[in-house]
Amino acid sequence: MPRPGDKIFRTPRVKPSRVALEIAPKRKGAALTPMVLVYGFVGIIALGTILLMLPISSKTGHTSFVHALFSATSATCVTGLSVVNTGTYWSPFGQWVIITLIQLGGFGFMTTATLFLIALGRRFGLRERMLISESMGIDRLGGLVRLVKRIAIFAIAVEGIGAALFFIRFSADSSLGLGTAAWRSVFHSVSAFNNCGLDIFGNARSLLDYQGDVLVILVTAVLVFLGGISFIVLADISLTRRFTRLSLDTKIVLITSVSLLVLGTIVILATEYSNPATLGPLPVSQKLLVAFFQSVTPRTAGFSAVNIGSMASFTLFFTIILMFIGGASGSTAGGIKVNTFGLLTSTVWSLIRRKEHPGAFGKEFTMQQVQRALTIVMISLGLVVIVVLILSITEEFGFLNLLFETVSAFGTVGLSTGITPELSTAGLLILTATMFIGRLGPLALAFSLVQRQQPSKYRYPQENIRLG
Repeated sequence: MPRPGDKIFRTPRVKPSRVALEIAPKRKGAALTPMVLVYGFVGIIALGTILLMLPISSKTGHTSFVHALFSATSATCVTGLSVVNTGTYWSPFGQWVIITLIQLGGFGFMTTATLFLIALGRRFGLRERMLISESMGIDRLGGLVRLVKRIAIFAIAVEGIGAALFFIRFSADSSLGLGTAAWRSVFHSVSAFNNCGLDIFGNARSLLDYQGDVLVILVTAVLVFLGGISFIVLADISLTRRFTRLSLDTKIVLITSVSLLVLGTIVILATEYSNPATLGPLPVSQKLLVAFFQSVTPRTAGFSAVNIGSMASFTLFFTIILMFIGGASGSTAGGIKVNTFGLLTSTVWSLIRRKEHPGAFGKEFTMQQVQRALTIVMISLGLVVIVVLILSITEEFGFLNLLFETVSAFGTVGLSTGITPELSTAGLLILTATMFIGRLGPLALAFSLVQRQQPSKYRYPQENIRLG
């Protein structure tokens, strides 16, 4: 009942009005995905295969599809495995195709993600910058275009200096003209810096004829090391100049790389010291030089100063381990990368010392990085095992030789015991796929892990698993 004095106000109901808004079209972004990298490298390899099949590319005037595909993949993935003699089989045009593929594959791999976006004229979104910074091992999102330019300038400058030093040696050879010496110098410098290992000496002996030449051996080793350590690490060293102030990534790359070089030199020198087919006949100083060089090249450069097929079984197996590890992330090298190996080694050492949180040099690793590193290693091991099992069915060579060729292909190394030209068509196609997966696999997998990682909405109860 209304009381006296109460007032009731009634307002008319207003009919809601509708305003039609156009839905903005979804912008086709240049989101960087692992498939973009795959498609890009497939396109380069396909074009290289077509060019190498042209009559003008070979001195015989004919190259089979399988040989052209294998050679194009080996050059683009900067592996260095070869079924033909690069110096005598390919014509000058074919050698130009090979060196162009090496340059695109090596330099392009360091900055593939950024280069694709720049070539497409797209802007960098936050997601793309995070993915590129993750792949290059940097912790900043700005200045990526400037970084690409610096990497390009650095690569061209190093290759130019290497070619000049090689020209000093090759031009002194009376059997070579200046034009041939210059071309050999450029090709060898590009191949070495990009950790490829293909050469045009024409003797199918790699650097065996130069194993006593200090200039050729050391310049090649330096080019391989610079190409396999990554521009990011070198830039950090040049800007910081003090080990204590270097980033954790740089410290791990340097310590792991130097440790592997020293250990490799000692092991190869000790195991091959008296081998009459490798280091045995050489003087002590030359033994040390060649042992050091053979410790550098498994960082994914296929040059060799000894006959790999004549090495002892222990040396071959140790070289397989070095090839599987490879070089640094964001470099021209392949393998699981020294960053991954160093992180896992430091994690194991931290656990042995009963540290709750793994880390190194006063810094802790994130659990996500440890999980990604472990994932890369396990998938890489699984791939190698599967390929070796398949090759053991299709080929009639020994297990160690097949394992060596497989890891060499996966790690994009190029070292060979000499069985690659004798593989069947099926074996060559299997190694071709292995080279491609080994080149793009670790980076694509890292991108995929970063891209798909999402915070968990819920967690399950924990339960222990018996270990040991």
